[in-house]
This record gives sequence, structure tokens and C-alpha cells, in this order.
Amino acid sequence: MRKKQVLHQRARRLRREQTPAEAKLWLRLRRRQFAGFKFRRQFPVKGYIADFCCPDKKLIVELDGGQHTEQQQYDMNRTSDLQSWGYRVVRFWNSEISENIDGVMEAVFSLLNEPSPALACGSRRPLPGQGEGIKRRPIRLESGSGRVHKK
Repeated sequence: MRKKQVLHQRARRLRREQTPAEAKLWLRLRRRQFAGFKFRRQFPVKGYIADFCCPDKKLIVELDGGQHTEQQQYDMNRTSDLQSWGYRVVRFWNSEISENIDGVMEAVFSLLNEPSPALACGSRRPLPGQGEGIKRRPIRLESGSGRVHKK
């Protein structure tokens, strides 16, 4: 079987076996009910599967559970790859979905309404490296986790 077929089968399986946090967020994002933006869940992007993706705005929303504390380097590499293809990636802990879904939705809405550097210039060039280009939102550090999230 080809790699693309395997990736699509895995995405279908992940959609069927979604976590409670994914189900809760999907209820708010699906069917263009979130400010008219089209989101896809468990969406294949360049060899990866994004939890949620708004292709028109090139925004990827990732939900992280406890397993992500052991795979931080993989997540960083994956985010870097996706950014090099013009995607913006924002990550939230599963607990943020259950404890502060409205805050998560506000953060996603803000990102959807910011101009995407890749879309604004109309090119497929990679985004600038950290410290260059667009100004980043303030970040907060999850206490004791070493994880950084957009505020």
C-alpha cells in the first residue's frame, strides 16, 4: 500500500477514535459554525496528520495529552516542518479544552483573523525563523511542564 493511502486510513481511524477533548472541540468547529471558517479534523498535511486544520487560513490546531511530554522533540520538528510549508500551528493541552474551552476558542478566533504571512505575500516561501517576521502573541508556560502555549 502506498504511503498516502496508509496516511488516509490512519486519519479515518483517528476520526473514529477521537479523544473526549477532540470531540468537545470538534462540536464547536465543525460545519462552518465557528465564524464561518471551514475546519477539517484529523487532516493529512504533507505526511503528517493535523488534529484540526483550517486550510483556507493555513492554521493547524493541535491538542496534546500526557503522551506529548515524552515526544516534545518530535512535536517541535513536526511544527517546524509544517511552518516551513506556510502553516501556523497552535497547541493546547487537553485539560485546557475541558477547563477553558471559551478561552481556547478566543485564541483560535484571534489567530484566524490575523493575516497569515504565507497568504499575505501570496508565495510558498517558508515562514521566517523564530525572532524574525511577525510579532508573536504573549506566551505562558504551563507550570512544571516546559510547554509553551499561545495566550
